[in-house]
Amino acid sequence: MSREETAYIEKLVAINRVAKVVKGGKRFSFSALVIVGDGKGRVGYANGKAREVADAVKKASERAKRFMIRIPMREGRTLHHDSHGRFGAGNVVLRSATSGTGIIAGGAMRSVFEALGMHDVVSKCVGTTNPHNMVRATFDALNSVASPKYIASKRGKKINEITSRRSSIK
Repeated sequence: MSREETAYIEKLVAINRVAKVVKGGKRFSFSALVIVGDGKGRVGYANGKAREVADAVKKASERAKRFMIRIPMREGRTLHHDSHGRFGAGNVVLRSATSGTGIIAGGAMRSVFEALGMHDVVSKCVGTTNPHNMVRATFDALNSVASPKYIASKRGKKINEITSRRSSIK
């Protein structure tokens, strides 16, 4: 399946109208924050600016598709471990959840998880609720998530040496 055939999930998070004062009056343009994901562990975000809302959304979604990142998920539904992310005044805490929990997240963070294809996660936003900062803080937290396979290869160990402790801790 080629890149164009893949069905993407697009979520419009925020639209902002910006006015530029010129000699004849005000010129309005729009800024759109869009989350794009494939529902299978890849997600990206971007901001698009244009004179019309539809053009701004189109620009943002095309840019978000170019800068998608892959996030490792446990059993294809939740995070491997808890993580913390921050951007500006926005702080987020992401926690893995048991099956059937659902997405417990607010606003911009919910859009990221839905586009990512994550089904069970608990998150809390501390500080600002500005959608731009929340999305970037969420991506900061998601970038710090690592799979046990990756950690094992980095440490030169076997996967069961790392994951066997997980059940004894809880």
